Amino acid sequence: MKKISAILTSNGLKVTPQRIAILEAVTILKNHPTADNISEYVRQRHPNVAIGTIYKILETFVEKKIIKKVKTESDIMRYDAVKERHHHIYCTECDEIQDYFDEELDLLLENYFKTKRIPNFKIEDVKLQIIGKFLHLT
Repeated sequence: MKKISAILTSNGLKVTPQRIAILEAVTILKNHPTADNISEYVRQRHPNVAIGTIYKILETFVEKKIIKKVKTESDIMRYDAVKERHHHIYCTECDEIQDYFDEELDLLLENYFKTKRIPNFKIEDVKLQIIGKFLHLT
């Protein structure tokens, strides 16, 4: 809870029970939760938190870059609290997203875009979403 409070205050946000509960949910639900997943988690512990409040706080967290939005191929919006540079592996079959950390890939992308310019566009970041299906060994 101290870590969550510190994140809120360092981003200029008032520490409230609702904000703590929502950031805790995004952090604990490590599966890139949807707003509905977050809402369900929060409302089990804090039944009086309104759905609208949850959505508003999530948008505030995105604006403050505390969390990021991750969109799936089926247009489902999910949230990600992992701050370290990473990419995503997305399974089209089960709609699951997993974090993918690869320093070699990061370096490759960074070097590529150092020499390759896109006209009239300033690149701020490159995130890769690898789309496929998880192979389940039986």
